[in-house]
Amino acid sequence: MLGRWLRQQREARGWARREMAHRLTQAAEAAGDTTMPGIEHLETYIRRWESGRHQLTERYRIYYCTAFGIRVGQFGTAPLPPPLTVPAPGSPVCGETDMPGTDYPAVGRDLVLTAHDASGRVEEAEQHRIGGVTYDQLRADVARLSRLSDTGDPAFVSADLRRVRDRVCRLLGRRLWPPEQTSLYILLGCLNGLIGNIAVRLGHPDPAEELIRSGWAYADALGHRPLQGQLRQQWSALMYWRGRFAQARDLAADGLRYLPSGWPGAALHLHLARAAARLGDADGARRAIRDAHEARGRDYTDDLVEMGGQFALSEATHHALAGGALAGVADGGGEAAEELQRAIGLYEAGPGEGEDHWAGGQPLAGIDLALARLRSGALDAAAAALDPALSLPVPMRIAQVTTRLVVVRDELAEPIYRRSAQARELCEQIEEFGHDTVLAR
Repeated sequence: MLGRWLRQQREARGWARREMAHRLTQAAEAAGDTTMPGIEHLETYIRRWESGRHQLTERYRIYYCTAFGIRVGQFGTAPLPPPLTVPAPGSPVCGETDMPGTDYPAVGRDLVLTAHDASGRVEEAEQHRIGGVTYDQLRADVARLSRLSDTGDPAFVSADLRRVRDRVCRLLGRRLWPPEQTSLYILLGCLNGLIGNIAVRLGHPDPAEELIRSGWAYADALGHRPLQGQLRQQWSALMYWRGRFAQARDLAADGLRYLPSGWPGAALHLHLARAAARLGDADGARRAIRDAHEARGRDYTDDLVEMGGQFALSEATHHALAGGALAGVADGGGEAAEELQRAIGLYEAGPGEGEDHWAGGQPLAGIDLALARLRSGALDAAAAALDPALSLPVPMRIAQVTTRLVVVRDELAEPIYRRSAQARELCEQIEEFGHDTVLAR
């Protein structure tokens, strides 16, 4: 009976046994288990389990539950998922329900599904090698998702990122030439980092760290310096968000060994500056900001920077990070306000040539500016600066915004504002904002 249930669950999802083997391997990797057998051996195991000739160990039961998206207590009893169907033209299944991103009109759903199917058939035709068409499509997908990660609904973007990552993992299960393997592992490292960033924004730091750490393992094994530097930056940002400022500083400093110049180098210097400020090193923070300005002025490009999105740093975000760092310096309020106002002006003007603006950039810059204003007693100016954050739609109310607003609320509780009706109203708005965010979905 259990074997029949396993086979029905797999077939209801449209997975061949080889795909099931890949899913189990991914579940094991997510759990930190690196001792799984090869794909061919797993296919044999799956055939035996489904025939009832062998019993699963507890280890594989857990991985099956992860792959099927069910609770451990449902193993062997969970109902089958709905059958896979292609929606009829014009059916309302796009956009706000299950399509990655928010840019597809409902009538375009069939075109998106057809495009994915076409790419998959090219992949099948290329058999035991990775042809130019397949690799170019995968790289284009990574570039598109890097940009969409900065502008789209994080939950929907996450689904599309996982789809592309699953495809890369399937290809890596083939016997490939070393150069093809290297190219795919670089893309896999990029995708792990992008999914890790999305996980941070959705309020899941533990899987985010595991994903970024896995991406780093690929980059380090391959000696791919651009990816090493990018992942160090992402890891530093995560540690900063978790309050581990010494680790954030050290990771950013280490990243500069790989990417000292251009946009990536500037980003690493700025993450170092933010961490140094929170550690009480005002001189170190200011020095790192100066180094960031100089690094940005030096010409630099690489294959990741060319993708844009999260792999590049816009001028607006550059000044927003500098302002955020200075806001953490004891006497840096005036300098911080200057940098943050410049950042907000650049966000409002729109992205420059070759740039993408992160949807969370202006709201976070406004929150940091509001904090600087509150600490100088300028309540009206602080309230105006908070508008972009407090007016965010629910899908974009990411973890970084909600946690920074808590700091604003604490500042509004200071004695200077206790009798202010405007301060109380702002606190109520922040409280209401926190009731419906991506963390509560």
